[in-house]
Order: sequence, then structure tokens, then C-alpha cells
Amino acid sequence: MVLSRKSQTPSLTPAIISDTVPSPETFNDGLPLPKIIAFDLDYTLWPFWVDTHVTPPLKAKDNNTRSVDRWGESFTFYPDVPSILLSAKSSTPPLTLATASRTSAPDIAISLLKQLHLPTASEAGASSKAASKRAYDIFDYMQIFPGDKKTHFARIQKQSGVSYDEMLFFDDERRNKNVETLGVVFWEVPSGVTRAEVDRGVREWRRRKGREGKES
Repeated sequence: MVLSRKSQTPSLTPAIISDTVPSPETFNDGLPLPKIIAFDLDYTLWPFWVDTHVTPPLKAKDNNTRSVDRWGESFTFYPDVPSILLSAKSSTPPLTLATASRTSAPDIAISLLKQLHLPTASEAGASSKAASKRAYDIFDYMQIFPGDKKTHFARIQKQSGVSYDEMLFFDDERRNKNVETLGVVFWEVPSGVTRAEVDRGVREWRRRKGREGKES
């Protein structure tokens, strides 16, 4: 069997948010933003496949900044992800976030989202968990099940009432670009989500929708 670059789980270090971590520039530049920003999970928000690399039961560690499975393997988000998600919800108005994952292990994915917390800047390095937020609670819409991503977005659209052309989707797999037939803008992140990739994706959404200037 040929192993891809994603066949081995990398060594993971919990992502810590500090006062010096900037939010994506496009979240605060005063220009239009998509009404819904959606993310895949595997190799987009975190560097592993939940249905391949993770073996339950899971146990949260280090103030819920990582989760450990049956074999002691550690799992957490890509480094920029916590600050991106928190800054999205700190924007004025807060951005609407969604997940669209085709994993065959949705229960494990949901367990991880519930165990992994997003530490605020004020508590980074502190022992208190009072100010942290569960990643699960950050998302307004969650569609996690095997199948064509167009089905995921059809459900998000039905639940939210937001038109497809007001949606931006970050995913590591090019095959999921087919959501663009609905009107969703797809932005490929082959090495996972970073602040720079979020900015590139938002700017591409603006360019494609002809909304690169300020609106009243």
C-alpha cells in the first residue's frame, strides 16, 4: 500500500493564543465578508483524519487544548485555527461559521470538537478554564457525515436561509470544489487553515463576487 503525506499523524503541540496573535486582516478591514464561512475538518482545521488516526475513547488534556486517544496519541488544531475561530466571533457583527465534513466517523469528530477548547488571550498560559469556549459551540451550523459536500451545503442553506453566493468554503481536497456549482466559493488549503489562507480565501470571494470596495 502506498502511504500519502497524510498517512502518519504528526506530533502535535497545543495551540495557544496570545495577545500578539493577529486575526485575519480581512476580518477587520471594513470590506464585505461572506455571510457564512465554512470549514472542512480533517487536514483543514486539524492535521489528521478522525476516522483513520483517532482511536476512542478520548480524554481532554492541558486545559482542553488537546485530546488524547486510547493509545496516547495527541490531537489538536493547526496552530492558527483557535485564533481564527475566536476572532471570527469577535468581529462586529460576529461572523457565522459552519463545518462541512464528509468523515465516516462523525461521532469522533463531534467528541473532539466538544473536548477541544479555544483559550482566550486573557487565559493563555493560565490554569483557569472559565473563559475558554468549546470549539463545538463556535459553529452555528454543523454538517458532519459521509457524502458529497453539495449535500452538506444544501442543508446549511436550508437551515440558514443564506444564499450560496454568500458562502465561502475552506477545504484541503480539490474534489470538493464541486460545491461551486451551487454558487459557493471554494478555497483550497492543501496544508491546512492559516490566517494567510483565510485572507486569500476572503479576497478571492470578494473578487469573484465583485465586492472589493466598501459598501454602505
